[in-house]
Amino acid sequence: MSGKPDFQIPLEPERYELSAPPAYRFEVDRREFFKFLGAGILIVGVLKNAHALQESGAVRRTDESLPKEIGAWLHLGENSVVTVYTGKVEVGQNIRTSLSQCVAEELHVPVNRIQMVMGDTQLTPFDMGTFGSRTTPTMSPQLRKVAAAARDLLIGLAAAEWQTDRKRLVAVDGRVTDPGTKRSLEYAVLVKGQQLTQTISTEEPLIPATQWTVQGQSLPKVDGRDFVTGKHRYPSDQKLPEMLHGKILRPTSFGATLVSIDTHEAEQIPGVTVVRDGNFVGVVAPNAEIASRAVAAIRAKWKAEPQPSNKELFEYLKKNATAGKDPTGDASRYEAGSVEKAQASADHRLQQTYTVSYIAHAPLEPRAALAQWSGDNLTVWTGTQRPFGVRSELAEAFRIPEESVRVLMPDTGSGYGGKHTGEAAIEAARLARTAKRPVKLVWTREEAFTWAYFRPAGVIEVSSGLRGDGTIAAWEFHNYNSGAAGIRTYYDIANQRIEFHPSRSPLRQGSYRALAATANHFARESFMDELAHLVNMDPLEFRLKNLKNERLRAVFEAAAKKFGWGQAKAASHGFGMGGGFEKAGNIATCAEVAVDRKSGEVKVLRVLSAFECGAIVNPDNLRNQIEGSNIMGLGGALFEAIEFENGRVLNGRFSSYRVPRFSDVPTIETVLLDRKDIPSAGAGECPMVGLAPAIGNAIFDATGVRLRSLPMVPKGLKAA
Repeated sequence: MSGKPDFQIPLEPERYELSAPPAYRFEVDRREFFKFLGAGILIVGVLKNAHALQESGAVRRTDESLPKEIGAWLHLGENSVVTVYTGKVEVGQNIRTSLSQCVAEELHVPVNRIQMVMGDTQLTPFDMGTFGSRTTPTMSPQLRKVAAAARDLLIGLAAAEWQTDRKRLVAVDGRVTDPGTKRSLEYAVLVKGQQLTQTISTEEPLIPATQWTVQGQSLPKVDGRDFVTGKHRYPSDQKLPEMLHGKILRPTSFGATLVSIDTHEAEQIPGVTVVRDGNFVGVVAPNAEIASRAVAAIRAKWKAEPQPSNKELFEYLKKNATAGKDPTGDASRYEAGSVEKAQASADHRLQQTYTVSYIAHAPLEPRAALAQWSGDNLTVWTGTQRPFGVRSELAEAFRIPEESVRVLMPDTGSGYGGKHTGEAAIEAARLARTAKRPVKLVWTREEAFTWAYFRPAGVIEVSSGLRGDGTIAAWEFHNYNSGAAGIRTYYDIANQRIEFHPSRSPLRQGSYRALAATANHFARESFMDELAHLVNMDPLEFRLKNLKNERLRAVFEAAAKKFGWGQAKAASHGFGMGGGFEKAGNIATCAEVAVDRKSGEVKVLRVLSAFECGAIVNPDNLRNQIEGSNIMGLGGALFEAIEFENGRVLNGRFSSYRVPRFSDVPTIETVLLDRKDIPSAGAGECPMVGLAPAIGNAIFDATGVRLRSLPMVPKGLKAA
């Protein structure tokens, strides 16, 4: 289900993948679609200004965007099961549990009675996608309103049944009870096979965080047993009767064009069909091994132009930059006061340049899809953070109505922003259309490293002027290519100029967990450490002197206290800190490192993060998000980087692309600040941004060596 609104949502500029041209376009026919639901109570929720609550997403054509209304469905079955429908998807962040808690809280039912239907474009309301840490602040309140409306409706049904004043009745544990007469009816009995529809208002009262009994608790993952026993089926595990397997012929380099092709040898392999449609060449076969052999048997010649390598990357990005853009989209840049005057009168000045390499998402599960045609209707099971976006891509590729396409998203083996686009789904669907049978396609690890998109590389230039007492008087910050997320400083500075400069990228680039906030926080928080040393101030004292935001001050102070900031440390050990604000979350991270100057080995010994994101929905799950962010962030901070030359990735496999290992994981501590007076925010992105500067600043503290490039020590400190 979806709608046609009259607004568009601005994108963070580094979501490059969402504005890229389609990978394929095929010639096909058209047709249309379906809908069903059983007996029960159906609640349709409508939010005012729904677009303001949805995260950024692409708008491929001017006639389609987000709907004016966000529908959230809740179905109360006669079997006492509560089925909740949401377009959000589960990629390991455990929102299946946290959203179940939201519904259970307001509907007053046990969590184990709730079933979540997620990311099914036939059954769930339109949703722009699961990214930007938006599930908790947007979908959670919506489902709470829906559950509250359902509870109110059930109380009304019981009042009518008993012909009594509804104010006498209470809903508890899946039942409506009259405390005065002790009468009680289960929700399922009240439903009595009816299908009732009610539209809720935006003013539906919700239970305040101070009175939560289900939210705020560390409930275990609702279907955790299925994952640890192997019962859960990921997108790459999906099967259908008479299913075939597909593989795609890839170019020899980015941008290469096909000059000639000989498919004779491949076509001689029993059971193999070769499919060619414009720039698309693939095969279908009885199993994946035969499909791989068939693709290898195709003789193709490609033409490619010379392209830059990672060795000249940062010079290339600066040389190919375009005009500066304001991160808010309001003007060409953000500026306050007079940077020039403040710099001229400053007692101290400093200017530095920081760089950030391309890195890969490297999810445990590569891209995968299973496609099936039924007449002109297409169904695809795939791992994506944007089921409705992939539906649009499929409809565009095959030139059929979106209503003829159904996308289902089984809980997926992570995405980190790298599964926003639907190439695997389109490829599987094109092969299935020729084969006239279901086709499953799973990218190899090398394909995922090469043909997906990367976190944007960037060059960041920072300059500042200080007064003698350590007050920052001027701040100038330029980001080339990597993006504008988290680019605005949260420090109190009267004179500042901040610009984002898009650049022509030699590699395909796009969204990655925390977007450019990681790069911008690395540069800003490293520079803050440099400024502190410039005026001989303690880094924590210097930050607090220039910081008025009480929420951010609170996490810095909490982290420093728990970490033991300022205490004595062993020789060759160093302490560092970094932090900031992103996606309505506040993070401060402290790190302790040990450096062996002889071998160059850098070992992160201890990481402590203090985090605040409003009222906490599930403390254990929040800790998991923070710890996971810090472990993932180790890679980009220390050693992850894509190496490339002439349009080819040189380290596109785990044997040559270094990701964090168990032996890299330090002791991790987490301090949670639970602000029940502030609405809950997401935590999938913000916690990562403090780690890299904390480690870099700790390395400086231990050695006196300042590292300004991510990754900082891909080959150890001696090579840095």
